[in-house]
Amino acid sequence: MIEKDFVTEGLKRTRIDEFLQKELERAGYGGMEIQVTPLGTMVVVYAERPGMVIGRGGKTVRNITQNLKLNYELENPQVEVKEVEVPELNPKIMAHKIAAMLQRGMHFRRVAYTALRRIMGAGAQGVEVTISGKIRGSRSAAAKFNDGYIKKCGEPATRFVREGFATVQLKPGVLGIYVRIMPPDIVLPDKVDILKVEIEETSVDTLVENIEEESTSPAAEEAELEESSETTEILDEINEESEDESKVVEDESAESEDESKVVEDESAESEDESKVVEDESAESEETSKDVENDSDSDEPSNESNTESKDEPGEESSN
Repeated sequence: MIEKDFVTEGLKRTRIDEFLQKELERAGYGGMEIQVTPLGTMVVVYAERPGMVIGRGGKTVRNITQNLKLNYELENPQVEVKEVEVPELNPKIMAHKIAAMLQRGMHFRRVAYTALRRIMGAGAQGVEVTISGKIRGSRSAAAKFNDGYIKKCGEPATRFVREGFATVQLKPGVLGIYVRIMPPDIVLPDKVDILKVEIEETSVDTLVENIEEESTSPAAEEAELEESSETTEILDEINEESEDESKVVEDESAESEDESKVVEDESAESEDESKVVEDESAESEETSKDVENDSDSDEPSNESNTESKDEPGEESSN
């Protein structure tokens, strides 16, 4: 299966790395890379002292190539040696140097702080050195030394932080040295750069000169012509809109005049009706007056008749 192939390939790389570390410990072994090409397998070895890896006349390189071909089943292996530019930024080299200093009998704290100063002096962003084992007495313990800024988890910790491990045999027991270095050329994804905006203070005279130059330039004249043409177009549109609005207002005024005429006609009709009503009331009053006059004229005639009737009787009695 594919998973088994990955596991076997990883085990093969680990075995090759351990073999090269054991063979090239004195040369300052700093890691290796394996590149599979159509012509064969290219093994790139990084070392602090590449001369010791090559040997006299290339004897050491030939022995390593033969061992890789026979013991590790590499097809046509080719070993290439490269020198480490800054050994202080390589965690494997620094772990082996710490192990060598501890083997010479130096105190672990002094060794750790010396390594921290050297690594940070080389320009690293951060470093962490862990020494574990019987460092203080019969019981095992671990001492951790930090300096700078270093990522402990997440994708930046796995991609950018370099790790190195070494062991050293002392009288109390075996000590393990674990070194983690964060290189200086790493840009973290959470980094934010704040840009400073420079404001230039210009005097009034320079502003006037700039305005005059802009006004006298042909580009400014063209811009003015374009602006004038745009303004005339805008004014024409505004005039057309105002004419349309005036027409609408005139139509509305004409409609209002028609409505006022209708209202006047209705008021005139109402006045005529009121006059007719007044005439009828006047006629009724006149008829009522005639009736009263007739009644008044009948009353005196009756009185005269009575008086005339009474007068002859009186004469007759006399």
